[in-house]
Amino acid sequence: MGWVKLYRQLKAAGVIGLNARNGNYIQYYNQRRLYPRVDDKILCKKLCQEAGMPVPDLYGVIATQHDAGHLRELLVEHSKFALKPANGSGGDGIMVIVGTRNERYKRPNGRTVTLEELEHHVSGILSGMFSLGGHPDRAMVEALVEFDPVFSDLAYQGVPDIRIIVFLGYPVMAMTRLPTRESDGRANLHQGAIGVGVDIGSGRTVRGTWSNNIIEEHPDTGAKVNGFPVPGWDKIVDMAARCYEPIGLGYLGVDVVLDKNRGPMILELNARPGLAIQLANQEGLLGRLKQIEAIADKPRTPEERIAISRDLFTRYRPAA
Repeated sequence: MGWVKLYRQLKAAGVIGLNARNGNYIQYYNQRRLYPRVDDKILCKKLCQEAGMPVPDLYGVIATQHDAGHLRELLVEHSKFALKPANGSGGDGIMVIVGTRNERYKRPNGRTVTLEELEHHVSGILSGMFSLGGHPDRAMVEALVEFDPVFSDLAYQGVPDIRIIVFLGYPVMAMTRLPTRESDGRANLHQGAIGVGVDIGSGRTVRGTWSNNIIEEHPDTGAKVNGFPVPGWDKIVDMAARCYEPIGLGYLGVDVVLDKNRGPMILELNARPGLAIQLANQEGLLGRLKQIEAIADKPRTPEERIAISRDLFTRYRPAA
């Protein structure tokens, strides 16, 4: 009986579950033939660049086990980088290197790895250890985002990112993901990062959740997570809305990072964005999706879509 009550409460709050998300939105609005545009991070980066959106630089791609033996030559000019699978998901398989020390590569938590360990990790990526479906993959070496010091109190030894759910080109819900000691400097919720809801209209953080618990302070830095204005919010929302045209997916997760020199950049796009964003915002997503579906004459320009989203979904309105 307790589960029935909980189900009714969640339904009343507009919380959407996996089955409803998959059947009513992902399968209905995302054509399967378009999935490679986001599942393949190398192709996704190319499409974003062609659409005029900034992305982290790609240093190189390792496609074969033979190429893995030349990793040293690829890294000789780069002391900071992210090593990741081209077809990975959920942050699995990503190794972040923040510097070198005594011919070893330093990770955000201070530990170091050898070149041989990096080569072994690349071999695992190529074998499909981290890819969708376990298929053989490619490894990509990407420029590490330069941490924007504005987030120094809100992130622990890592780079936070901003996730925006874009539905039919309309930004409908957002959160920022803050690295913690537990997440090893990575902005992935299932690895221990914090999820903080962001108001679509103002770009201010509204709530924080960590390991499914509501929090007011970062567990490692002690900084308050509510009421923080995300820098460059107008540009971030604009970039998210503009992803709809080149990608073509109706239900899309857009991940943006803030670089201290280049500003907002598209990090990744996701055809199956998770639902923890509802917990971070303490609000269900279903109502917002239905509001967009109910718009009879849907404006076609990103500017029009953004204006409507801000009108519908702004919760933080400062006193006059």
